Amino acid sequence: MACCEEAEAQLAELELLTSMFPSQEELVVDQLAYEELRAFVEGRADSPPTTRPQFSIRISVDSPTADGVDITLSCAFPLDYPKVLPEIAVRCSELSRAQHTQLVSDLTSYLRESCDGGMCVLTAVDWLKEHTPGYLSESPPAARKEPPAGQSGEMFSRLWIYSHHIYNKSKRKNILEWAKELDLSGFSMPGKPGMVCVEGLQPAAEEFWARVKVLTWKRIMIRHREDVPLGLSDTVDSLRKFSGFEEAVFDPHGSRGNHMDLGQLFQFLSDRGCAEIFQMYFGVEGR
Repeated sequence: MACCEEAEAQLAELELLTSMFPSQEELVVDQLAYEELRAFVEGRADSPPTTRPQFSIRISVDSPTADGVDITLSCAFPLDYPKVLPEIAVRCSELSRAQHTQLVSDLTSYLRESCDGGMCVLTAVDWLKEHTPGYLSESPPAARKEPPAGQSGEMFSRLWIYSHHIYNKSKRKNILEWAKELDLSGFSMPGKPGMVCVEGLQPAAEEFWARVKVLTWKRIMIRHREDVPLGLSDTVDSLRKFSGFEEAVFDPHGSRGNHMDLGQLFQFLSDRGCAEIFQMYFGVEGR
């Protein structure tokens, strides 16, 4: 947790949400993270929480073709929230892949424009209630706007994903294949902890995360993300820091050969202009 002020804001928003959505059918909160956050804010814990607040809200909307379409909004608070946007995911079985990708992209853009250091979960809920029916219909959603002058309307994203561990060969294969299928560059570091970086067009990066997060993990989250509007003269390749996608292994050691040489990882990141990510992941400066 970056500071007590941000922790207090996160706790206040969670308490507001629990009062507005009292039923577990509407709101499911990671109770361990919730209690750790409360203890820290109330001064019963000296150190910041080790787990980040995560929760999901279930809402229902009417579409042009069906009543009571269920939508689940999943959120996780980054360390600096509400100074930065929460990590969000939307699930709705009635949306096609293309509709889902566009909805998430438009919602993220709206929150970026509307939420400036304030609580924004309820803003996201209200936006979904108002605009999801438009994405469920065949006509283009009314929420879409013309891009600002000098911008193409597309977004480049780089997602830094943390996992408690990545061992399973099938998951490792999926990560490689999905990244290449979606034209994403970056890398995957197996072992404990596991680390994945993907970069490319935002809809492709969001699709990758949507696929990966539903696999069985002990813990997985987006640790950090970078979103950059594409200018009319920009290309996706000009913004990439990685060439292609690879599985990166750094002198594995330990009894199971599952720990990587963090010095080599730091050098790998530094060579690609990403040295600051090391401290975000491990809490110490690399050497």
